Amino acid sequence: ICPDADDAAREVLSSKKNLRVLITGGMADPEGEDMTLRSLAGGYLLQNRDAGRVKRDELKVVTKRTPSEAELDDLLFAFRVGKHVKSNAIVYVKDGKTVGVGAGQMSRVDSSRIAAWKAEEASKNAGEDVVRTKGSVVSSDAFFPFADGLLAAVKAGATAVIQPGGSMRDEEVIAAADEHGIAMVFTGMRHFRH
Repeated sequence: ICPDADDAAREVLSSKKNLRVLITGGMADPEGEDMTLRSLAGGYLLQNRDAGRVKRDELKVVTKRTPSEAELDDLLFAFRVGKHVKSNAIVYVKDGKTVGVGAGQMSRVDSSRIAAWKAEEASKNAGEDVVRTKGSVVSSDAFFPFADGLLAAVKAGATAVIQPGGSMRDEEVIAAADEHGIAMVFTGMRHFRH
């Protein structure tokens, strides 16, 4: 799928067996306020697309430890990836790479455990000695309602967390992060995709 292809590209692509090329023309602005359409039993839901993007200077550090510059880069990337993942989305990132994703679960803690397990399996399959989540950061598309989701990330080896904040138990989650030396930032914006 691409907005356009020149003659040389079309020639190369047409020589590929079993390849379908879809040329769409102009693509929507990824930062724009487009609408999304969902079909439901008996109707449709038209809503604004999630175009929210958090900037570094909008983050609120809520723990005793402030994230390092490298952690901040990874946190922002993880939060951006998480907005495209089905809720309850948990995304582990390390060194600018997604290393584990948990999505679509009824429980945020289950998503966190699944993301860590997937990263562990990928590490084993690649013959790596260290699990990919060790030293990673983690993003949650919505607040942690309890400390258990954060503690699953701690168990996986995460060092920093980005989440919207706004839970009635934020103080409990912040205290758990402080107890384990985890840096945590709040975005004030959630990405909740169903």
